[in-house]
Amino acid sequence: MTHTGSPPVDARASGTDGGPLLELVGRRRSCRAYRPDPISDDALVYLLECARLAPSSCNRQPWRFAVVRDPALRRRLVHEGCLPGLKLGWAESAPVLIALGMEREVVTHILGAAVSRIDYPWIDMGIAGEHLVLAATELGLGTCWIGWLKPAKVRALVGWRRSVWPVALIAVGRPAWTEPPRPPAERRHPLEAMVRWL
Repeated sequence: MTHTGSPPVDARASGTDGGPLLELVGRRRSCRAYRPDPISDDALVYLLECARLAPSSCNRQPWRFAVVRDPALRRRLVHEGCLPGLKLGWAESAPVLIALGMEREVVTHILGAAVSRIDYPWIDMGIAGEHLVLAATELGLGTCWIGWLKPAKVRALVGWRRSVWPVALIAVGRPAWTEPPRPPAERRHPLEAMVRWL
């Protein structure tokens, strides 16, 4: 397809309404207030299955998950497994914390990264985690990434072996809000500031 001049940078200007994926992505919010309602096993398996199907470098699938529903362990993850300095009390109220961990594979993730200077497993973890977050949004659940961690402490608390590096906690639950907050449009950089059409 040949473009003359600059292509439209607004999905709505392209002659479509953007489609269901754009609508889903637009609904995702970082949720920091949760209702205590439990989340069903079926819903959690759906989130994990969506994450499991993410692409990864050389299909090494480095992600590991720990689904934490026990209130005492959730509290310990927040108070002992997170670095000081941020107020994370809201994370305790989420009925589920999912720990996202990375298991590196020597050839692809260590040697490959040394040659290319691209740390592939971190890319892989972001893709899998965002699959999970978008699946939660589809089910009407709220989520929030928490990356302010003490990895060794999180690893010990969830019982992972030393080869698994904790990357994030993802809080999951039903949002306490009736209407999700809508951030001001100016908090998102415009597409034309990010894209070069060559």
